[in-house]
Amino acid sequence: MTTDPATGGVVPALSARDLLEAVPGLDGHGIEIRVHDFRRVPGASLTFADLRELGAAIDKTLAGGDVHGIVITQGTDTIEETAFFLDLYHGHEQPVIVTGAMRNPTMAGPDGPANLQAAVLAAADPQLRGAGVLVVLNDEIHAARHVRKSHTTSPAAFTSPGAGHLGQVAEGRVRLVAPPPRRHGPLLAPSWDARVGLYTVSLDDDGTLLDAWDGRCDSLVIAAFGVGHVPQRLVEALERLAARVPVVLASRIGNGPVLTGTYGFPGSEKDLISRGLIAAGDLGPYQARLLLHALLAQGADRESVAARFAVLAP
Repeated sequence: MTTDPATGGVVPALSARDLLEAVPGLDGHGIEIRVHDFRRVPGASLTFADLRELGAAIDKTLAGGDVHGIVITQGTDTIEETAFFLDLYHGHEQPVIVTGAMRNPTMAGPDGPANLQAAVLAAADPQLRGAGVLVVLNDEIHAARHVRKSHTTSPAAFTSPGAGHLGQVAEGRVRLVAPPPRRHGPLLAPSWDARVGLYTVSLDDDGTLLDAWDGRCDSLVIAAFGVGHVPQRLVEALERLAARVPVVLASRIGNGPVLTGTYGFPGSEKDLISRGLIAAGDLGPYQARLLLHALLAQGADRESVAARFAVLAP
């Protein structure tokens, strides 16, 4: 992004070639880079349709076998969702690296050029073959499954809570500190566009807004308190919903697993699972929504959804 003279705010304006020209010394690494402008929209405006088309472009590019990796630049608002979405469908050995910038070029110390250089080096490194989709910012390498944007402005905004980053890029090379998480193969291409809602539980929640989802979604993710708890007065409504559509129970905390058998009071995780809700495991609510959408879009029923979550998000 760069400044729009009409508004004074920053907007998407720079091409991929413009971004590369701002990276000093990249030519010295002996990496051939092919540039393609795919979309020029804010990260907040990306859609599933955009990402499906991007995934198809990635498949086409990698099918020839002469490309070692892909780098995608985008706004950081939705990087953790973009990376996870693409990873669900990515079936190639070559890594896909998603990166961006927390400080735009109009600010002191923009981090975009450094992030782009680290992303290119990671994409070209044979150590990351088979790792799927990764996120690289602030010289750190994160798995799509675990990465979160944890700060609104810091250059160190991207973290992997509960798992830690996979490695760093330093002195022009990748240094891994942990193996990439095990992947379970790409999902099938979607056959229809399911509508998956996300409902965040809050203190003294009376369920009025929860009722608004009834009949308006094909499935729902509940971002619950703690390890998977909701107020007691939401229980009957959730049970009714779960009898009609898949309802996945995640934690609004975004770090740590939803439990399955520890607490037993009405509205606890054990109670809700007994009423038909599906535990999200260690997936945060945003990732759980994307996985649920992908499963429904390929025709999975509730039992299939529960089985896949048990494997992909234990």
